[in-house]
Amino acid sequence: MEQHSPQDLEQCIDNCQQCHEICLRTVSYCLRKGGKHAEAPHIRLMLDCAEICETSANFMIRGSDLHRLTCGACAEVCERCAEDCERMGDDETMRRCAEACRRCAESCNKMAGHAMAGAGAR
Repeated sequence: MEQHSPQDLEQCIDNCQQCHEICLRTVSYCLRKGGKHAEAPHIRLMLDCAEICETSANFMIRGSDLHRLTCGACAEVCERCAEDCERMGDDETMRRCAEACRRCAESCNKMAGHAMAGAGAR
């Protein structure tokens, strides 16, 4: 298995923590905005994303050998969340959330040992 530099690890932790926070903040925004923004599947996905990001960051912070597994799951959830946020249309808040999710997905894929080409594979 590929070893990652301490800088890569720290960057992934930072990306996970940022994504966790922006997803939680965006949930509140979506609930206030209403309509398609407040539909249960969208809110659930953003909460799932926030949760797996926090979990992945925690696994990496404590040096768990299992972080590759959580990072793999995190990358998948983040990709799905980014796609769903982009589906909301031309909205600056949703765009920022999608960007944070994509950054997190990219770094988590790297930590998990996945190539980005397989990030969206289901």
